[in-house]
Amino acid sequence: MERVGPTRVVFDSLSDLKLMAREPLRFRRQILALKEFFAGRDCTVLLLDDHSTGPTDLQLQSLCHGIVLFEQLPFEYGRARRRLRIVKFRGIAAVEGFHDFVIRRGGLVVFPQMAKRSSSVVRSSDHVRSGLAELDDLLGGGLSWGTTTVVIGPAGTGKSTLGAQFVAACADIAPAAVFLFDERQATFIPRCDGLNMRLSDRLAKGQIRIEQIEPGELSPGEFSHRVGDAVETRGARLIFIDSINGYLNAIPQNDAPLARMHELLSFLNDRDVATVITVAQHGVVGTTMAAPLDLSYLADCILLVRFFEAHGAVRRAISVVKKRTGAHESTIREFQIGPDRLHLGAALIEFQGVLTGVPHYTGGAGPLLHDAGPR
Repeated sequence: MERVGPTRVVFDSLSDLKLMAREPLRFRRQILALKEFFAGRDCTVLLLDDHSTGPTDLQLQSLCHGIVLFEQLPFEYGRARRRLRIVKFRGIAAVEGFHDFVIRRGGLVVFPQMAKRSSSVVRSSDHVRSGLAELDDLLGGGLSWGTTTVVIGPAGTGKSTLGAQFVAACADIAPAAVFLFDERQATFIPRCDGLNMRLSDRLAKGQIRIEQIEPGELSPGEFSHRVGDAVETRGARLIFIDSINGYLNAIPQNDAPLARMHELLSFLNDRDVATVITVAQHGVVGTTMAAPLDLSYLADCILLVRFFEAHGAVRRAISVVKKRTGAHESTIREFQIGPDRLHLGAALIEFQGVLTGVPHYTGGAGPLLHDAGPR
């Protein structure tokens, strides 16, 4: 110390020092002597302990100014998750709780929890339009900035396509970011291009950014960091997450996923970002379909998509069951994908029980859209 005069000193590890001291009392006296020695020097000392020689020594912790706990959580599939917690830090208002981190080439990267901060973002009063007049009418003019919209329904009803429609329409006025858990880009982009959304062109221009989330590769904290980086670094105004089912399956976690999602959505809403999330319900038709995660109380707007049978064909219906930021239609409309774009029909006033999947027909010919065939 006298010869080098360092500003950082690391003792690796305390377990070896404890074995050399042999007796707990002698070990504590040596640590106290080290503390007194470094107290008069402008030097930061790190003591590493792997707990291999026994449980945590609370008396030793009382001598330290700060304590950072590192944990590694293995999973049956995917990358092991690493997290840290600041147990103690004198004189500093540290952010409590666990924070995910990863070890990469070049060092350690920490993804702290998204603490709520005061934002100077000016709230937008206009609407996030979809580019489809019928859908915007159903939503009372469109979605609102700084809100979360959940598109919920069984698999195959067109939830991802609806979300992509808002992404494509928003990209003309502000950047958008898409996070795909379920579908691959190789099928998502051509399918949307075939519906005249021009995602390929918008990707080439930098108006849209698409990230493919690989199963088992991310922790919840790292995913939230990626979404936050898309907003604060790249200026994204619309975030599309497809889907919450893929989020639960692809990201290994052992804590409450709803709390993590609440934290992320609060961050996005505070920054006046429009968020669209898809949720696939279990089952195809019926009244007992359940969602893997109840986001209804977090959502500012809920779009419900359903299959229903009519005239010997399986059709789709769409309705708005909740919107906090304004009036909306209470009707149920038919929803059709293709052949050239998305189509919404008139209100299904001649059917009863559409949302159950097996409606009762009460009218004449009916206001159904022309059947474009399977897609």
